[in-house]
Amino acid sequence: MKIVHIANFYGPKSGGIRTTLHELGSGYIARGHEFTYIVPGNGFFCEETLHGKKITVPSIVLPFSGGYRIIRNNRDIKKLIITLKPDALEVSDRFTLSNVGLWAKKRGIHTVVFSHETLSGLVKSFFKVNLNWFVNWHNTRLARRFHNVIATTEFASREFREIGTDNLTHVPLGVDLQNFSPYRRNEALRTELLKGSEVLILHCGRMSKEKNPQNSILALKELLAAGVNARLIFVGMGPMFKNLKAISKDLPVTFMGYIVDRKMLAEIIASADVSIAPGPIETFCLAALESLASGTPVVASATSAVGEFLLLDSKEPVGAIAQNNPNSFAEAIQKVLAYSAADRSMPIRCQHQAENYPWSSTLMMMLRLHGAGREVSINQKRLRAA
Repeated sequence: MKIVHIANFYGPKSGGIRTTLHELGSGYIARGHEFTYIVPGNGFFCEETLHGKKITVPSIVLPFSGGYRIIRNNRDIKKLIITLKPDALEVSDRFTLSNVGLWAKKRGIHTVVFSHETLSGLVKSFFKVNLNWFVNWHNTRLARRFHNVIATTEFASREFREIGTDNLTHVPLGVDLQNFSPYRRNEALRTELLKGSEVLILHCGRMSKEKNPQNSILALKELLAAGVNARLIFVGMGPMFKNLKAISKDLPVTFMGYIVDRKMLAEIIASADVSIAPGPIETFCLAALESLASGTPVVASATSAVGEFLLLDSKEPVGAIAQNNPNSFAEAIQKVLAYSAADRSMPIRCQHQAENYPWSSTLMMMLRLHGAGREVSINQKRLRAA
């Protein structure tokens, strides 16, 4: 089967979408399928990678995004689809690429769109108003343009269920269980990162407005006032970097930037006491799942999807949730630290929870959705020039 994935917001320092693309591509190829991913770049380039054939196309930089790019011209995409002749088309951008989905759907290609974000959450985050009519209109229109809308969590599914979307499919993403493990814990590295503190808190994610990264720093301030000798490690970059630097002045905060080395990243995560995910509208948060796989419990926003992974209703939770304010996050962090102190099996329990989300399961569900294993029907509609 030939599978093509088109994604915006993909770049050298992008997080979840980049990881998802690479894992899907590697998995498809390992199962004997052809995979091509089309992403924004400086021009037309094609290269073979471990994750499939990568094609970059001309793009523009999205203002105030910290360098994120979006594809400039969908006509270029349609021409590539005509050349590649895929059996299935995956799209990661509900905004600028939806008409490509409709175009491909009309030509007999199986099309799916990933809902990587909640539109209602984005509207509230950026505009501070409730525009349900717009959200419902956009989501209805989006669903009609693809054979399937993929939501990775129940949280991400909610706004589509509310309008009765009948082609909604729940496909959880996975986590790299080989690279991220409690056995990556490095005591020498931990001591170096602590710089004399006793508790190591990790924030791993993009520094952008909708993710509320400032709450990690402000929660640290509350912890210090409560007598907790903690240091915060920031991994990642983004448009709020300068603001966060200013907020953290005179506080025990270390900014490590974007870490390319996955082994180093895994060691940092496994060496932390708590991983904090303050984003209020996260629909999955791979960083949180990578933290669990590394044996590190997670404190997350109560309004995001991350709580779905934390076994909050069980006798042995692997994290906690907080309201979207620094004091609540500080209290939740202290609660998790108490859990960990009372139960030395916390790292293993975190890892076991993450094992419920292997990429192999994601791949199986995606291939089943695309009809792999059944004979691919011959496209009766000839692909015309875009």
